[in-house]
Amino acid sequence: MKAPFSSYLSGIAPGLKELVALLRKTYDYVSVLSADSVGFSVAISQRSKSVSRQTMTTERGTVVRVYRNGLYAESAFTGFDPEKAAEKYEEIVKELDAQLRLLEAAGVEPYETGILPDEPRTVFAEMEAGILPEDADIAALVEKLSAVSGKGMEQGKEKGLNMIDFMVRVSSTHVCKMFLTEKQDLRQSYVYSDGMAGALVASRERTEMAYTSLSGRKGPELFETIEEKIPEALRIAKDLVSAERVVPGEYDVITAPEVTGLIAHEAFGHGVEMDMFVKGRALGADYIGKRVGSDRVTMHEGALCAEDVTSYAFDDEGTPAGDVTEIDHGILRAGICDALSALRLGVQPTGNGKRESFSHKVYTRMTNTLFDSGTDTLEEMIASIKKGYLLEGMQSGMEDPKHWGIQCILDRGYEIIDGKLTGKVVSPLVMTGYVPDLLGSVSMVSGDRGVFGAGACGKGHKEWVKVADGGPYLKAKVRLG
Repeated sequence: MKAPFSSYLSGIAPGLKELVALLRKTYDYVSVLSADSVGFSVAISQRSKSVSRQTMTTERGTVVRVYRNGLYAESAFTGFDPEKAAEKYEEIVKELDAQLRLLEAAGVEPYETGILPDEPRTVFAEMEAGILPEDADIAALVEKLSAVSGKGMEQGKEKGLNMIDFMVRVSSTHVCKMFLTEKQDLRQSYVYSDGMAGALVASRERTEMAYTSLSGRKGPELFETIEEKIPEALRIAKDLVSAERVVPGEYDVITAPEVTGLIAHEAFGHGVEMDMFVKGRALGADYIGKRVGSDRVTMHEGALCAEDVTSYAFDDEGTPAGDVTEIDHGILRAGICDALSALRLGVQPTGNGKRESFSHKVYTRMTNTLFDSGTDTLEEMIASIKKGYLLEGMQSGMEDPKHWGIQCILDRGYEIIDGKLTGKVVSPLVMTGYVPDLLGSVSMVSGDRGVFGAGACGKGHKEWVKVADGGPYLKAKVRLG
């Protein structure tokens, strides 16, 4: 079925168009972004149950952006009455003019920014979904997830694990957004879902949390397979409670697809967000057209390069979704940017202007960030390593875009000696390095690929948005500690 576009947004659209027309008499550019996104989240364990109609991206509200004399200003609000557009116009103009006067009085020297283009365009995208979050049988889902939690506990005990708890968390969101200008009318509706199954286990020495996830641009039907995640979560838990500490040093490693995705996200995700180019805070700006990796490294970024939680038709500035080849056989070809950064840099926007919500500022943000597949097999990669590790499970990562240092916190590593897995597990792991050195060491790339969208990304310490990343298995040389 098609995910139907919001009747609420359709109902206020005429009034918002009237508001745009009124504002255009005062400002050189006017755009409106309205959102009406609904969903639910459920968390079940042996100790607690919680159900909420809120998810990370549920929202209802509108933001207006205007331009005059080289300056942009914005006003966000809720509760728009389409019959009172003229009254809202008077209210917004006072707020926007106050912002502009404040900037001018403070002597703020704005970035050299022109007016955003407003070419005639219409989009109406209702994407496929099996079940809508608003139509889901929450009581039945709670019952199902409770059963999964119970089975996880039982199966873990059967495997000899000291089970403390088995948790299951899911969320599903129906996203509807409308972008209006004097000449544009863009509307989109899609559904995404994600979930996690995790085992909390203990040994005499430690307590460990092992989890596995699933995600997709699908409805709650995605959760029909979450029970199948139990064996994987328990396998990881068993590995973690028996893991040893790694001896710090430089190793040949194979990164599993979720670790490959973390590298993509941290190494050439934030590092080529071009709002950082405007501010002179990213080393990537100096490397466009230069080698940053081996010939085996090709990487894409964009809402169109995969289908997962952040695969949309247009971004929060009305720019069509894209598929950018950031790295082409080791050469850095392009970055990603929002519309205002694109104006300031003299380039085309890439469809990566995203807001945490309607009331937050637009930043250049990642969507799907993926390494391309190669032709090697995992078996060939393992056989090629004299001493090293197969790295699995990501926890978090950090990057310094100004100096291209990277730090990835990984779940576990499986020892490889003379081309064979020994059964020894090390955990936790910190992988560090200089991005061009890490990518320059990539010597083998598998033919398969995974995409993971159960997490989120912050801009600095805030401004959280949904992202997805992934890729194939990579063989590289890294520092582990």
